[in-house]
Amino acid sequence: MTINCKGQLIDVSTPKVMGILNVTPNSFFDGGKYKNENEILSQVEKMLIDGATFIDLGAYSSKPSAEFVSEQEEISRIIPAIDLILKHFPETILSIDTFRSEVAKASIENGAAIINDIAAGNLDDKMFEVIAKYNVPYIMMHMRGNPQTMQKLTNYEDIVKEMLFYFSELIAKARSFGINDLIIDPGFGFAKTIEQNYEVFQKMELFKMLELPLLIGISRKSMIYKSLNTNVEKALNGTTVLNTLALTKGAKILRVHDVKEAMECVTLFNKINL
Repeated sequence: MTINCKGQLIDVSTPKVMGILNVTPNSFFDGGKYKNENEILSQVEKMLIDGATFIDLGAYSSKPSAEFVSEQEEISRIIPAIDLILKHFPETILSIDTFRSEVAKASIENGAAIINDIAAGNLDDKMFEVIAKYNVPYIMMHMRGNPQTMQKLTNYEDIVKEMLFYFSELIAKARSFGINDLIIDPGFGFAKTIEQNYEVFQKMELFKMLELPLLIGISRKSMIYKSLNTNVEKALNGTTVLNTLALTKGAKILRVHDVKEAMECVTLFNKINL
């Protein structure tokens, strides 16, 4: 099970870690931390040293009720960060967290290797064309609505069954465009209550029937800290617990703020399973 990142084949049959880097002022955990070049480079270097295979760069917060950011503003944030990172760490495999095709296009043309789309093309009907044209791996996440409306759209009859249908349709659409490398993300925290998040997590093995790599992004989310009656700053231990369980349920990529701890999960998981 491999994905082609700018000619480099990455084997995701053994789990990998994707480090999160947000160049936004308002992301739920690290918003505003990385405001200048030194801070960005220092964090990228730390994540790479700690073992991240991918760095996921975002310039538009997708937390619930996030502020709207114009397409041009998103591009003006993301492109300088891509250029900076690849200038200093040219081997970095950059994933770009965006649901806009123009942002995806500009990012790929400036050296990004993967597009991570929270909307799986549903918020921009040109996204699939861009992914197909540039032939990059595409992460498709489950969500309803948009970041401003998603938490009002949590009415499901059978959430996992509906998610599997959602992904099946989108996989077929992507294949019709000739898109080869697909990764699926259940979208924990997106258009789901805390209880629904845990139901999806409990039944995570069912996503194996889609026969695609599974990315799990639960790092420091409210499903953890609200369940533990704590806060986002104290959610690392809970994140580590769920990341470990996710690996046992088939996760192939852990998308995290804390790379070192996630790599420790992967290392010990591999000791047992390889």
